[in-house]
Amino acid sequence: MAPRADGATLGVMFALATLVVPARLVVRGTGISLTPADLVALGMGLTWLAAQFVTHSGVAKGRTAARTVASFYVAAMFACYGAANSSYLPADERNLLDHSLVLAVAFAGVTLAVCDGVRTLDRLDTLLRWVVAGGTAAAFVGALQYLFMFDLTKYMVVPLLRYTSGDNPTMVPRGGQLRVAATTGHPIEFGIVCTMVLPLAIHYALRARRAGEPSWPWWGSALLLLSGMLFSVSRSGVLTLLAIGFVLLAGWPPRMRTRALGVVAACSIAVLMIAGGLVRAIYNLFANAQADDSITARQHRYGQAAMEISKHPIFGRGDGTWHFPAYNAFDNQYIMSMVETGVLGTTALVLLFLGGIYSALRARGKAFSDPDTRDLALSVTASLAAPLVGAVTFDLLSFATITGLTFLMVGAAGALLRITRAQELPTAVPWRVRAGNTRAARAIRARVTPTRTP
Repeated sequence: MAPRADGATLGVMFALATLVVPARLVVRGTGISLTPADLVALGMGLTWLAAQFVTHSGVAKGRTAARTVASFYVAAMFACYGAANSSYLPADERNLLDHSLVLAVAFAGVTLAVCDGVRTLDRLDTLLRWVVAGGTAAAFVGALQYLFMFDLTKYMVVPLLRYTSGDNPTMVPRGGQLRVAATTGHPIEFGIVCTMVLPLAIHYALRARRAGEPSWPWWGSALLLLSGMLFSVSRSGVLTLLAIGFVLLAGWPPRMRTRALGVVAACSIAVLMIAGGLVRAIYNLFANAQADDSITARQHRYGQAAMEISKHPIFGRGDGTWHFPAYNAFDNQYIMSMVETGVLGTTALVLLFLGGIYSALRARGKAFSDPDTRDLALSVTASLAAPLVGAVTFDLLSFATITGLTFLMVGAAGALLRITRAQELPTAVPWRVRAGNTRAARAIRARVTPTRTP
């Protein structure tokens, strides 16, 4: 008997629609611009809502951190929407306000559907493996653009879809190098997407090696994703790579940490020898940051942002209403959220990030006797560190691919916590010790043999 569709099935559809389908492709004939991923997200949200009215749907019930922060995010967006509609808005900004609310509800539906609809580790692994596959496909498109100046996205148009505009190129020059966007909306977004998927590829490569299975496909994916980050030629990609590297090194055992540092050193030397010009271009982005027009322009906009925030400090002026090119972009999602959704919306966004990270860390503590699950939880934590840091460097929620992937990973973290909580065996060891990486914590975990209660 074939297994029935569940949250993982819908999550796979959303991941592929988000990562593989070009971000500028939208569905024809809709009143607002909706991508295929947006439609899948709305379907996931409606499916989750319908499942709440029955008891035999197989969908989990009950409160979790991921479910709470996703629900709070939707409530905050509705509150900001109501506040924005209480005063006059131009027609174009009102349309953008409506569009942003639809997307907020849709993406929150992704988090809820994955959090409550993925009930086993096998199904969660299936979903995350497809996320790696989708990210690898996007990185492959980026490699074709960078190495051969061949834009595969021009040939990926299918019936019922159309491009929103032609003024958003996928290949642009910077610092004497070509920076690419692959299937995403911008090179910065592409770089952060690659770094966000990278920890998952590394996890499945290490797991395959421990299980005696072929690990080269996963290492190949990791190499493509790392190359994609470099091909984006962006500071944001490097900063998020450092963030996930810090999380992974902090959570790995000392022996693995030493090996990882050796691999990083070897890879760095190899990249310098093979693509020295690319490395120098990325280095110059940091070395010449004070003279970079993009940096100085951002600093000059902070006064304008402060003025706008003072007008609507609690609810903001309306989500999506501060739009480029009518207004200057702040290139900082936290500042943008303060302008558009005020303290309430910014708090909801930060709690969304932190709720996902908290869920993954708690799952790691509960899976103290399962090294594979512990490593998966660490990889999910590292993955969610990418948007948390990346939001400082660009308007994250203005780009559909990274936004959708972030909500998906928050849902995956929530599902992992649900699963590990359901499988947890009674033990007297505190969760802080179970999650810790000190020598004493590892010794306690090695001695403890959980027993089931009769």
